Amino acid sequence: MMTERPLTRNIYPDRPPMNLKEYEKTGGYAALRKVCSSMDPAALQKLVQDSNLKGRGGAGFSTGMKWSLIPMNDKATHPKYLIANADEMEPGTFKDRLLLEGNPHQLIEGMILAAYAIQADIAYVFLRWAYHEAAALIRKSIQEAYDAGYLGTDILGSGFHLEMYLHTGVGRYMCGEETALLNALEGKRATPRAKPPFPQISGLFGKPTIVNNVETLCCVPHIVNNGAAWFKGLSYSDDGGTKVYGVSGKVKRPGAWELPMGVTMRELIEEHAGGMKPGYELKGVLPGGASTDFLTTQHLDIKMDYKSVAAAGSRLGTGTMIVLDSGTCPVGFVHNLQHFFAQESCGWCTPCREGLPWVEKILLALEKGDGKPEDIELLQMHTQFLGPGNTFCALAPGAMEPLQSALKYFMEDFEKHVEHKKCPYD
Repeated sequence: MMTERPLTRNIYPDRPPMNLKEYEKTGGYAALRKVCSSMDPAALQKLVQDSNLKGRGGAGFSTGMKWSLIPMNDKATHPKYLIANADEMEPGTFKDRLLLEGNPHQLIEGMILAAYAIQADIAYVFLRWAYHEAAALIRKSIQEAYDAGYLGTDILGSGFHLEMYLHTGVGRYMCGEETALLNALEGKRATPRAKPPFPQISGLFGKPTIVNNVETLCCVPHIVNNGAAWFKGLSYSDDGGTKVYGVSGKVKRPGAWELPMGVTMRELIEEHAGGMKPGYELKGVLPGGASTDFLTTQHLDIKMDYKSVAAAGSRLGTGTMIVLDSGTCPVGFVHNLQHFFAQESCGWCTPCREGLPWVEKILLALEKGDGKPEDIELLQMHTQFLGPGNTFCALAPGAMEPLQSALKYFMEDFEKHVEHKKCPYD
């Protein structure tokens, strides 16, 4: 069993997170000292690219490649921005909260390193409004970093300057999309932007900007300290590093664990989450949060990495799975998710604004026993019309993933709602 857990090794549920002095004693800010004394931005970008660190927010894009797309040197305009996306509102996802509340200095060091790699002038932590404890910890830790000379002007005598701020959102799921996040940070309505131009060229206030997920940034200090080969060696797959996986639902031990990238779904559910509670059987799994396709018992032995989960017909997403059990109605389960997505649509494009409430209304009718056979056809139609390429951003296509896969694997449950004029699980 792999015992290296760089992201969570200093996180303990029975004690408060480390302050700056305690973090330094465990090797904290050693990576920043190393970079400031012996690495230029290009070398740091290459190191992270060689490590095969992929974005942990759901997209799975190469982090080093993303950084390399930002203009550097004489081609760059300033100020440049680095933003940590901590707006964790995907239903079923709680991995970033563990890192934010458990070791905030790890994130701050990762942000400073990322900012150095792209030569950013200003950094923001864009935090979910409901994470009050995390907000207090981050605010305190940022001040400690300033007091120690890790933030501000001429950091560690390197000539590199960085200002860092905490910004708390107002509670819209849409802010998890990076361009909507940028609009919100500018004080505008949180709607997505057309791309191109991409944020690396024209992002916050029209300046070059990189947005990375919390877990992604927390990996960076460990890559600097231990090297790209070490990071790749932590994984069971081609994707580098460890992953903070989570399991929620009617399992014996719901929670989150840092494990090698590519651990199987079976190991996660049966060993770490303890298997299903007595009286329940596993019916389906959303492997990466609410906006991913269901997988079933036939998929339990797939690796939980980007390529393997995609080959099985879903997405790794955030890696925090939601378990559907034999006693829970799939129609009601999906209705609950569609209610959330319909409520959180920003209303920017017609398919999402009008289609998601329609889907939610149809599912509610089925649950109440008022459904008709043609309602199932309407739901299938919506999974196409609200799918990729038909909406301005990925919110509606993501919402369709649990619905389209529920219709694929649990069609009998939908039909029973129509035949029996009620939910058969009541």
